[in-house]
Amino acid sequence: MKTIYFNSDVHLTTPQVATIGFFDGVHRGHQFILKQVCQAAKEAGMESMVITFDRHPRQVLHEDYQPQLLTTLPEKIRLLELTGIDCCVILPFSTDMASLSAQMFMQSILKEHLNVRQLLIGYDNRFGHNRAEGFEDYVRYGRQMGIRVAHNTVFEPQGLHISSSAIRKYIEQGNISMANECLGRPYQITSTVVNGFHEGRKIGFPTANLDPQLISTMLPANGVYAVLASIGNEGTWHEGMMNIGFRPTFKGQTLSVEVNIFNFNEDIYGRQVTVRIIRHMRDEHKFSSPEQLSQQITDDRQHIRDFFEQQKHQF
Repeated sequence: MKTIYFNSDVHLTTPQVATIGFFDGVHRGHQFILKQVCQAAKEAGMESMVITFDRHPRQVLHEDYQPQLLTTLPEKIRLLELTGIDCCVILPFSTDMASLSAQMFMQSILKEHLNVRQLLIGYDNRFGHNRAEGFEDYVRYGRQMGIRVAHNTVFEPQGLHISSSAIRKYIEQGNISMANECLGRPYQITSTVVNGFHEGRKIGFPTANLDPQLISTMLPANGVYAVLASIGNEGTWHEGMMNIGFRPTFKGQTLSVEVNIFNFNEDIYGRQVTVRIIRHMRDEHKFSSPEQLSQQITDDRQHIRDFFEQQKHQF
């Protein structure tokens, strides 16, 4: 896949079948649209293109907006490449771009710079200033400038509504199983291992403490999760368990993200760790003593090992 960071010097000569959107999470609904784009491009003898943005548009339109993202831009590009799309164009979203009407956007960017001949629109997608225009307007503008505009087929497997906002809600609730079902893969977070309080080590469960400030994507609800962890770029996934919360047994005041990697004792301070979150096991609780917490963690670890043993063909 070619990745193009758009600027005024970009002028493509090869005709394109394109779709446009933020594509946060590159979930199953997005994958379905992109498959249709690839098929339409193949039938038309053109290239397939996905057009997305370098930041969430609302970050530009509302300065105080802090997006709860499912994927960072590099992760999104990597996931888009897996769909088989020929070309990914990253638009630098700005106030100037936000001020463009849909017609001006289609004429100046899609037609004149990117050579889009067909545009496939998500069934609920709108673009242009204040998202004031809709599908029929896009069709009319496209007819005037030689761009065929079409709606994609709605994708709702077994009646399941799939959207980035729905996935965010599942993650916020700790319903990681439904989030993963909609994504078509395990949700993951990435951060750097930092020094923690060493309370896990004291009760026999050393943890890799991930810096929450360096996690660019949204965290699930507090609780204990079955996870797979990978250190750096090694590509090996280790079974483990993760706790997100405030360590109430130890009267913690700050949020902590702690990963206990099974059968692992390497020094990974300062290393980057990626965690695939597989299943929510239980909510966070306050225990009457560290010993009671230790017993619960022992039970958690066994339940998670049993879970992975039962599901090992999937991971």
